[in-house]
Amino acid sequence: MAARYLSAEIATQPDDWRAVLRRVAEAKDVLPRPGQRVAVTGCGTSFYMAQAYAALRESAGEGLTDAFASSEFPVDRDYDHVVAISRSGTTTEVIELLEALASRDRVTTAVVATEGTRIPDLATKQLMLSEVDERSVVQTRFATTTLALLRATLGEDLSAAIQDAEAVLTEEPATALAAVGDAGQLTFVGRGWTVGLAYEAALKLRESAQFWTEAYPAMEYRHGPISIATHGRATWAFGEVPEGLADDVRATGAHFEHRDLDPLAELVRVHRLCLHKADQAGVDPDRPRHLSRSIILS
Repeated sequence: MAARYLSAEIATQPDDWRAVLRRVAEAKDVLPRPGQRVAVTGCGTSFYMAQAYAALRESAGEGLTDAFASSEFPVDRDYDHVVAISRSGTTTEVIELLEALASRDRVTTAVVATEGTRIPDLATKQLMLSEVDERSVVQTRFATTTLALLRATLGEDLSAAIQDAEAVLTEEPATALAAVGDAGQLTFVGRGWTVGLAYEAALKLRESAQFWTEAYPAMEYRHGPISIATHGRATWAFGEVPEGLADDVRATGAHFEHRDLDPLAELVRVHRLCLHKADQAGVDPDRPRHLSRSIILS
């Protein structure tokens, strides 16, 4: 089935990342300062981007940084600044969390795509990314552009990530994704900040194609999950690969997928796989079953 919105939104990502770099100074003005104790939060895809940013910020020496699903946030814990990510600006759990934090006089920043929504008004500071809002239920460009911007505020050079993503989008999917395109099951693994990307990659395929995926920290994969690896299945690693893991996966008969690309560009490869798998399954990835663009709890 045609993925009119998702396909178009996947294709804009390198240009979106390049354009958002012009907003680094603006973003720094509303994001936590180096040395502050920080928590980052969101739901679904936004939570996984929060995990990636938290790991990157702390590893960059900018200070303690935790990540929580908004429904599991420890509201009584003392943080200097809380960053909430929400594409829609209407997610119930994020609204309730920001209300609770406001009652405790916590400083908060909301990163949101959709204008005129409640979440930016509840936060102390706002960063609106309406230029990468989406019509597909399945998130792609808002999430990756948010993370690209957050990486840039930490001093990272995104040139390689942009070039890698552009190259990925020129590839013929049937060839570039041949080894995983017909897999009956996929497990994603990552280390450090790419653990969040692994979780996000698995979510994308579940949402868009109703496909069986799992995700784990790479060093945890051998502690049980590798038992499902076998012929006709695949394990896909983001970023650094632990020594011996590729050989261990191949010994099961499963395919091991890994390329020397920026992990954010690897996620774009997964987005393209989503389109392929959705087409195989005969489902519309713009309208996943049981899902809506924003989860609003009554």
